[in-house]
Amino acid sequence: MQPQDVAPRPASSPATGTGFTPGADPVVDVEQAEAALVEHYPRLVRLAYLVLPSDLGRSRRVLTAHALTQRALPRNRTTTPVIPAQGGGREGDPGYALIRLRVVRTALEAGRPLRRRGLPRRSQLPPALPRVWGLKLFPRSGGADELALDQHLSALSGPGRAAYVLRGLERLPDEEVRQVLSAAGAADPGAALAEADEVPEAHALLASPEFDPCALQARPTDLMRRRQHTRAALVAGAALVVCGALLGLPGGDGWGPDGAAAPPYAENAAAEAALDPGRLVEAAPGAWKTSARTDFSVWPARGGLTGDDGLLRRALAVWARPGETVRLSATPGTQTGGPAGPPQLLFAGEVDSARVVILTDGLRIARYAEPKDGTAGAALDFARADGAGRAEAGALVLGRTDGNVRYLTAPWVTKAAERDLAKPGAGAMDLDLTDGVTAPLAGPVREQPGACASWNVLELTDGSRTRLMTDLGELVPARLTAGRPGSAKDVSGAAALRTWAPYACSLGSVRGQGVRSVNAWQFAEQPLPDASGTASWVCTRAETWRGDGPVVQAQFQTPGGRYGAVAARAQDGPACGPRDPQVLAGVLWKSQGGHWYLLAAAGRGTESLKATGGVNASGEGRLLTAKAEQGARAELTGRLADGKTISGLR
Repeated sequence: MQPQDVAPRPASSPATGTGFTPGADPVVDVEQAEAALVEHYPRLVRLAYLVLPSDLGRSRRVLTAHALTQRALPRNRTTTPVIPAQGGGREGDPGYALIRLRVVRTALEAGRPLRRRGLPRRSQLPPALPRVWGLKLFPRSGGADELALDQHLSALSGPGRAAYVLRGLERLPDEEVRQVLSAAGAADPGAALAEADEVPEAHALLASPEFDPCALQARPTDLMRRRQHTRAALVAGAALVVCGALLGLPGGDGWGPDGAAAPPYAENAAAEAALDPGRLVEAAPGAWKTSARTDFSVWPARGGLTGDDGLLRRALAVWARPGETVRLSATPGTQTGGPAGPPQLLFAGEVDSARVVILTDGLRIARYAEPKDGTAGAALDFARADGAGRAEAGALVLGRTDGNVRYLTAPWVTKAAERDLAKPGAGAMDLDLTDGVTAPLAGPVREQPGACASWNVLELTDGSRTRLMTDLGELVPARLTAGRPGSAKDVSGAAALRTWAPYACSLGSVRGQGVRSVNAWQFAEQPLPDASGTASWVCTRAETWRGDGPVVQAQFQTPGGRYGAVAARAQDGPACGPRDPQVLAGVLWKSQGGHWYLLAAAGRGTESLKATGGVNASGEGRLLTAKAEQGARAELTGRLADGKTISGLR
């Protein structure tokens, strides 16, 4: 049975009775629409952002996309056409179809020119809310492919962009795209589809961080105008004059003492000490061998430019006062302010075409990078690292170039290798280590799971122990483990590698979320009806550095299937973790004989399962199989041996 035969998530979604009747326009309650909006908010905002015209500017597009999505919630019960979504967890949900339609309609309205007569529509005005005073917000920059796609989309009309996005992001067939565009007020849906045909097919890029208005970077706006005190304004003006004079000196091309940093606005002894490269902390080369701690604090300073005071001063100054031209990024929950005191130097050297400095203040890792020929285009990245142990402090990302990643490894790492997590039997390829710096290795693929062919990870050897780390787009790679929560171990053996292989590509769904570690646990195996073999249930849990917001996914793999299908997904809950190792999930599955079944499974210690709503069934034990109708929705509950009740993952 192939993964596309699995209809993910409906069994664990909130029960809606018998659902809606095919051929009729369902009435959506405000509560149902709100649930759909909250559950799929990031996807709806991304949809609005992509449909809005690019000439609004990235910052206004972000705020407008959020405003349109939040205003899409109806005020009362509303009738919506039955236009089901095709992605996992949204199929047949009239609440989602209604919200999506309202988002597309208002995004198209926002892109139309203002009328000469009459008042403009609300969607055509700058959003009053949400509003962030003093900051400009915009998504992370992508690569050349994302830039090219954005340019292609900007050349289309609003309906043309909507047609392309509904095809690629929502995976709707053309007939349903026509229905959505027609319901959204597009004059000629056929012409919009023809426009979309002219854009090269790059649907996988629509899910990239370039078009994610929920993962944002921040820059200041009119700092000088907002300073109210005359004395502070004079100090800032004097600093700007001094910087201008330095730039006017012979050879002054931005390579002044502070490089791309903003001018200093106030004198502070502690802050000045933190900016002195002569006070940087450096661990002794062998400190890690005798220290009671084995984390980033015992890493020695490495690299060929650790004695370059000019480079170190620029890195410290930009950390304290990043200028407007500095590309700034931070993992969720990470503060970007300057260090409270002199930080510790971990690395300073040339990496490919850049000069790189890596520092830590005990709580955060900061990476400063500038081109070899100047400071224009300098970048500053932050990641949390508080509470890191020997397992998490195994490597840091030095740089990414042309899809390759280069790491700086811990001093206790004796060997590094590259391994394809999706191919457990392929073996590992050794990487050269030079003063802790690895040779470049191919980064993980960025395609959608259905098209994912490989997922490259970093394998580190520490004495007799082997660990796997994966790049999720941040400075600190995430640690991979396998096993029951509370007793999970590093992925190092054949069994653990086989457990991870079908679910490797699902790691792409937690990129850029500040993930510290990801565990995979096979919590059940379930015989399939109609003699179709045995399916596997695996729970993956991504823990974050900030402690909240973990992502839990229950995944279902049929015999012979290459990939697992996400049956249920939850965020910021204890399920499948050390505090609460229990998990319950269900899925609608179609057998080779064409029959539909509700399949549900839970972990050990579950004595009985029960399904209500669209499917009514119950059974003893931790597995449940019941006949069902296509599109049925059910609520799952389970009873543990101690009498407690658990609910289906959602």
